[in-house]
Formats: sequence, structure tokens, C-alpha cells
Amino acid sequence: MKYQQAIGNFNYTFPDLKTVLAKATPLRSGDVVAGLAAENEKERVAAKMVLADIPLRHFLEDLVIPYEEDFVTRLSLEELDKEAFEKVAHLTVGSFRNWLLDYATDGETIKEISLGLTAEMVAAVSKIMSNQDLILVASKIRVVSAFRTTLGLKGHFSTRLQPNHPTDDAKGILASTIDGLLYGVGDALIGVNPVSDHPATTRMLLEMLNELRAKYEIPTQTCVLSHITTTLELIKEGVPVDIIFQSIGGTEKTNTSFGVSLALLDEAFAAGQELSNGTVGNNFMYFETGQGSAHSANAHHDVDQQTCEVRAYALARRYQPLLVNTVVGFIGPEYLYDGKQIIRAGLEDHFCGKLMGLPMGCDICYTNHINADQDDMDNLLSLLGMAGCNFIMGIPGADDIMLNYQSTSFHDQLYIRQVLGLDYAPEFKAWLEQMGMLNTKGQLVEATDNKLLLA
Repeated sequence: MKYQQAIGNFNYTFPDLKTVLAKATPLRSGDVVAGLAAENEKERVAAKMVLADIPLRHFLEDLVIPYEEDFVTRLSLEELDKEAFEKVAHLTVGSFRNWLLDYATDGETIKEISLGLTAEMVAAVSKIMSNQDLILVASKIRVVSAFRTTLGLKGHFSTRLQPNHPTDDAKGILASTIDGLLYGVGDALIGVNPVSDHPATTRMLLEMLNELRAKYEIPTQTCVLSHITTTLELIKEGVPVDIIFQSIGGTEKTNTSFGVSLALLDEAFAAGQELSNGTVGNNFMYFETGQGSAHSANAHHDVDQQTCEVRAYALARRYQPLLVNTVVGFIGPEYLYDGKQIIRAGLEDHFCGKLMGLPMGCDICYTNHINADQDDMDNLLSLLGMAGCNFIMGIPGADDIMLNYQSTSFHDQLYIRQVLGLDYAPEFKAWLEQMGMLNTKGQLVEATDNKLLLA
């Protein structure tokens, strides 16, 4: 189906829905490299105008990737909650935006329709929203998940402690972990990205983190971010596994490039259910995503990178995850060129994930060859804090010495807590108090006064 929009004396024509979606997307380098971006701002505005008038029902008919070619497409349609969709089925993309922004539409009302939305509907509405719109609507939605800590509660904010080491040295990782805990980091997760995906390395790190957690009775969860096949192998061997991790993408071809299939994810989910290691909940899956992954794998089917990203969320929500993390600036300037594009992408990803019912966090990050700096990351951190982001990363000095990129530090979460009055996960806060790490005002005490350091 062709779409047309006149601006002045020029008539813009778009051959199909995926072209409209791509041309309506705010400028980003990945779509330019792929030849999908609007030629200029006039064409982008024309595409936005067309997109705003498209009925949501149309997204169930004009598929951006054919049903028979892609399991993400099939999953999205087959698991769609038709009763929930009917509540908004009469809306266009533009009127859906207005409905989301309406004073009368609160977070609970939005959650009632989230399972009735396809990824393409969600991506579409985000493309015609300002940064302010994305922050406002996301701030309405609370998505709560739980394992040993409860994450996503209103007024709370959590962190993943990321103590990576360039040689997987156990002592180095342990030192960084304890350092992070002293700053109150780690209520979402203590998660290590290993250099080696070898089962012996993963086993060693899992056992070490589990021993630390058990010794000090830390109410959190641990994870070594090995490939899901490695984790499954170790579960069968009785290794202590809390959280099952995997990077995923928004197309079948992208997931194939990651060594992932729907059957494999289903197997891992079943294995985690059998473990049942949670104490306050049993959300145990952890997914990482990022705009540009489908393009870098040449697996995007000429779909823009942001729509591909939201399609990954359609896959993630099948497994009721504890955490979904968009690693927003990690791939490089080929996909997000500068700080402005990273900030926009981070707000889009967070909004879209929350709208689809996911517990969204963000690795607020950039590689050293992107035209961005730590001021850009401070800006995005502040905006995501206002938007109600569930969690961010905590990395020593904000500099990951293994993955070689810049993220957020142990100190950054203290800043956002102080500015916005955000608390730790309740179970983790109780532990901090028990260990003598918080004063009566809920502030961290000097490191020399707490029980963890003295122990």
C-alpha cells in the first residue's frame, strides 16, 4: 500500500509501512548508512504526518517483516492480547499519542493495553513524540519485577553492579564488587561480563559471587553474562545460577547471528522455572538489547534500527524478565553518531519497553570514538531518572576496562538518588541499614564505619 503526503508544492510518496516508519524516525547514523533515513527534514515531517494518520489496526495487516520469514513477527501476532487491543483499536497513531499524554490516562490504564500492542505500533507512536512526551508517558508506567529484591517500585531506583575485569581475575572482580557494595550499588544485580565464555570460567565466577552473597546475606541476585547455552550447561551440573542472561535482537536473523532460537529461549525459561531460586519473586530472565544490532548483523530486512529494537522487546516480554537493559551507545557512531542521538535513543528505548510492559533499565554509555562525552551521559541519566527508569549500571570510575567503553559510575547513582529523592530496592535498603551503611537520613556513611569493610 502506498502512502502520500503533500508539503507545499511537493508530494512525498512512501511505498509501504516500513518505509514510512524509517523515514519518520529522528535522524540517526545507522539508518543513514543503511540507506533508510529521510533525505531531509521535509521528508521526515511528511512521513511523520502520514504515520500519525495510520490506524493502529493497519499494523496487523501491513507487516514490516513477513509472517512466514520471521519468528518475532509470528510471536508478536500470535501472543497479541486481542481484548486489550480492542480498547485502542479505534485510534490512529496520532490519537494514540494524545491518549497516552492525556491527564486521565494513568499508568494502570496504560498497563491494561500493553499486551495488546505490537512492537511496530509502539515504535510508531514514539517516532511522533518529543523527548518531553517520551519522559512524561514513561514516568506514568511502573513495571515491577522481583527475585531477591523488588525492582521498579515508584520512588525507587536500582543499579546493576558491573565489576568486569580484562582477564577475568577473580580477585579483581571481587575487589570491584565489594567497592560497589560500599557505595550501595547492586540491588538490581551483580553481573559480570566475562572475557571468556568457557564453562570453567563462568562456573568459577558464579560460585565466587554466590559465596559472597551468601556469606553476607546480601539480598540481591548474581549473573555471569555468558551465552545462554553455557548457562544451561552449568544449570544441569548444579552450579548456582540465579539469573539467566542473553542478548537478543528484533529479527529472527539477528537472533540466529547471536546463536539464539525461540526453542533455546523456551528451554532456558523452563530450566529457570525449575530452579525457583527467588525469595520475593521469580522473574529470572535478563535480556540486553541495543539499537543497531540488526543492522550490524545485516539482518534488518530494510526496517529502521529503532523499530528493530522495539521488536526485540516483543520477544523479551514472552519470558516475564527481571531486567531488560538497552545498552544504548555501545555499538558505535555507525549507529548512533553523537550525544544527541544517544540521548534520543535512550529515551525511546525506555519509553517503548515500558509501554510494552517490560522492566526497563539503561546502560547509559558510549564508546570512545563516538562524538559524545560524560556530560551527555549525565544529561541522559537525569532524563531517565525523571522518566522512572528501573535501573542503570554501576561501573568503577564509569570506565569499563574490559569492554572498553564509558558508562555510569558508582557515584552517579548517588547523584540521581539525591536529586530526585529515589530509594534503593526495599530489601537491599534493609540490608544496608543492617550493615551500618546508611545513617538515619538514608544516606551512605563513611566507608570506614560499615560492617562489610570491617568484616
